[in-house]
Amino acid sequence: MCGIVAAIGRASVVDILLDGLAHLEYRGYDSAGLALIDGEGRIARARVQGRVAQLRRLVAEEGLDGQVGIAHTRWATHGAPSERNAHPHVSGTVAVVHNGIIENFAALRARLEAEGYVFTSETDTEVIAHLVASKRRAGAPLFAAVQAAMRELEGAFAIAVLDAAVPGEVVVARRGSPLVLGLGEEGFYAASDVSALVAHTRRVVYLEEGDCARLTLEGVQIVDESGETVERPVRLTHVTADAVQLAGYRHYMQKEIFEQPEAVADTLEAVAGGARLTPALFGPEAEKTFAAIDRVLILGCGTSFHAGMVGRYWLEEYAGLPTTVEIASEYRYRVSVPDAKTLVVAISQSGETADTLAALRHAQGRGMTQTLAICNVPESAIVRTARLAFLTRAGPEIGVASTKAFTTQLTALALLALTLAKQRGRLPEAVEANRLDALRRLPAALGRVLQLEPQIEQWAQRFAERQHALFLGRGTHWPIALEGALKLKEISYIHAEGYPAGELKHGPLALVDREMPVVAVAPRDDLLEKLKSNLQEVRARGAELFVFAEDGSGVGGEEGVHAIVVPSHDAMLAPILHVVPLQLLAYHVALVKGTDVDKPRNLAKSVTVE
Repeated sequence: MCGIVAAIGRASVVDILLDGLAHLEYRGYDSAGLALIDGEGRIARARVQGRVAQLRRLVAEEGLDGQVGIAHTRWATHGAPSERNAHPHVSGTVAVVHNGIIENFAALRARLEAEGYVFTSETDTEVIAHLVASKRRAGAPLFAAVQAAMRELEGAFAIAVLDAAVPGEVVVARRGSPLVLGLGEEGFYAASDVSALVAHTRRVVYLEEGDCARLTLEGVQIVDESGETVERPVRLTHVTADAVQLAGYRHYMQKEIFEQPEAVADTLEAVAGGARLTPALFGPEAEKTFAAIDRVLILGCGTSFHAGMVGRYWLEEYAGLPTTVEIASEYRYRVSVPDAKTLVVAISQSGETADTLAALRHAQGRGMTQTLAICNVPESAIVRTARLAFLTRAGPEIGVASTKAFTTQLTALALLALTLAKQRGRLPEAVEANRLDALRRLPAALGRVLQLEPQIEQWAQRFAERQHALFLGRGTHWPIALEGALKLKEISYIHAEGYPAGELKHGPLALVDREMPVVAVAPRDDLLEKLKSNLQEVRARGAELFVFAEDGSGVGGEEGVHAIVVPSHDAMLAPILHVVPLQLLAYHVALVKGTDVDKPRNLAKSVTVE
């Protein structure tokens, strides 16, 4: 979950490294550092416990400069956040930055210490530096030394390595963690995410699993896991420099909340105009794959898991397919019953989520080969691993608390449920037309929901001093309650729980008193009257109610019950609309509390370690 940048250029690369880190800081921000080969052929290193802005000041104060360098922003795994645990780590003339976890680091460390190497940090990364240095000491060229070291490393990693004794090159490699190369006019670059590179080039190469690459001013050489020289396609990324700027918003989270109408519209582009639902939306093999399945398994973590929970309701109601939703980090560690006729759907914003990728591969290894990725990143590992893919087209999501990724995942799942319903003869032509019309009107409906922000901002003041909150929903809105609670605790640090409202009497009601605000989502559906009864139980215990009520629901207008009216839309798609006010509530409560909205404590965006 760390971020790495590497660069070799015809001029100074300091700003390239630091600007790249600033765009990767969503991946980790407890410490940062860089190493350069300076004008005298020595490694110049700067490290801080803290943010990239502090590193930038330190680099300026020390006057560090160079045309070859590597840099890192950290989310701690091995060793507490500190300057000595910050990357880059150095062994002699070798410096290394690393994203991932080296699982056999303890054995490697013991061996290297026995050989005389001295460790100065608690990290697993330092073994890479000493291991490469040992290969160099034995006479291997840098490129070969990194490849040899890779063969001894177990775990997931993306690394960048330089050696002051070889000042004209940087070597990078990946296994299990993403790494992209940038091909520029004035140099060559590597980074954990394309967002770090788009200010300097849009021509990129995505490294495959096990690849190792050598960057010089003459170009890029790539070898695969077997050591054979390979060519990887050069692509023109659709991510622009403007897409990763704040553009006048106070935080990335706020910007991304307000980008949801456009993100959903882009996700629906394939069914714009007069286009109809077709399996081809999910890939050329989708029609054959969909015909071969009789149930669905959805895998995801965090917000993606909540999206899958909503998808389960839709797939069972509209497509008639039995559906199971599993937390990916748990699925592969329990004894389950494989079924070759199951469509395995892996949901991930980044497509590099370690637990979800491992769960997908576990399912495939058990004979469940009918697989679909729902993902925001076209070149990601999960997309490449699955047989079918649907790209959510949310654009870059920088804020750690996911917003537009969630609504676009829900949009994709709605399309999947309706497409499968049609293929199974459960979606008459007239109903298909109505559903497509509702989907096409969804971006405009989201725009109307965003206009509720001033009212929600007023509510935020009442939450700031509370320590706990309860979120309630029923049916498809129970996962929305879970997502609302997750957002609040992620960025405001208020303990929040999401529950199906019918479960109140089975335990949670014991927590309800005047100090426990209760947030409810009240769409105008078949469960509305039952939800109203549940809310009366809450009011009878003295709790203050905050209800997002669909127009015409009749909720509100009494003492202790605050209601904001959410515009009506198609009942199936209501969860996509109702989550947006919960995102805004969490955002504004966090503002009142003064927390770091985009970089909440202990969290990072792309969870690439188990």
